[in-house]
Amino acid sequence: MIAEELVKQFGDFTAVDHLSFEIQRGEIFGFLGPNGSGKSTTIRMLCGLLLPTEGSGRVGGVDIVAEPERVRRQIGYMSQEFSLYRDLSVQENLEFYGGAYGVVGRLFAERSSSLLERLDLAAERDRLAGTLSTGLQQRLALACALLHQPPILFLDEPTSGVDPVSRRGFFDLLGELARSGVSILITTHVMDEAEYCNRLVLIHRGRRMALGTPGELKAQVPGRLMQVRAEPSMPALDLLAQRPEVLDVSLFGTALHVAVADAVSEPAELIRSVLAPAGIEVGEIRAVRPTLEHAFLSLVGEEPE
Repeated sequence: MIAEELVKQFGDFTAVDHLSFEIQRGEIFGFLGPNGSGKSTTIRMLCGLLLPTEGSGRVGGVDIVAEPERVRRQIGYMSQEFSLYRDLSVQENLEFYGGAYGVVGRLFAERSSSLLERLDLAAERDRLAGTLSTGLQQRLALACALLHQPPILFLDEPTSGVDPVSRRGFFDLLGELARSGVSILITTHVMDEAEYCNRLVLIHRGRRMALGTPGELKAQVPGRLMQVRAEPSMPALDLLAQRPEVLDVSLFGTALHVAVADAVSEPAELIRSVLAPAGIEVGEIRAVRPTLEHAFLSLVGEEPE
């Protein structure tokens, strides 16, 4: 799958701004960015549901502009909102989507039974979709998207509102699919969720900020990151932000995360020397590893307005 300089404009607003990337077979590729950053718009263009204003793309070798209908026949798609029929049972939803994809008869029976077992839905076969928990609804939507065995799967924030245990199980399933050769593009604004992806593109205001593995993106965070316990925390943050040796400082839970320039040999001593004279009580100071959230905030902070 390839996107080349994709642009989508709605009047004077540019939702996607010259976005390029390539996804390999069997790869879980993440779109990471805040709500409104252009993730869903990009997916809709790649699915053949929305024509780009500029640029091009190929999904499974098919041109998304010239043959959008052919693109849609070879992909599976899950939207961020539960889009199945709530007043139909699990089995009836599968039958409806099987008919839409031309998966009927013995082929449908084999595939639907296999998916129900694989996704732990067999016991829920006769329940109305609207009565299922969010996690089970998510699994049913995935089963419907997989009935025709698409080589490419688009997931638009599929774990929204799902508990952490169900989310972990969902990504275990995606890992199995990827190992079988399915290419998966998933959008998310949840940073820890993005850790499950093989590679990520970070998007802000429709533009690509960075692309790489989770480890590669975190390695781009400058300086040495320190976690600081200090009271009161907000005056401590303000004082540290004024120092030229401090590249960034932010509040993470009840602690401060302070990025100190590499040239500072003893970052803990520097931090104490700034805060203690101001009467701020300084507790534990320790080095921590950057997260994807640090990487994203660092990159966005460097973006010109």
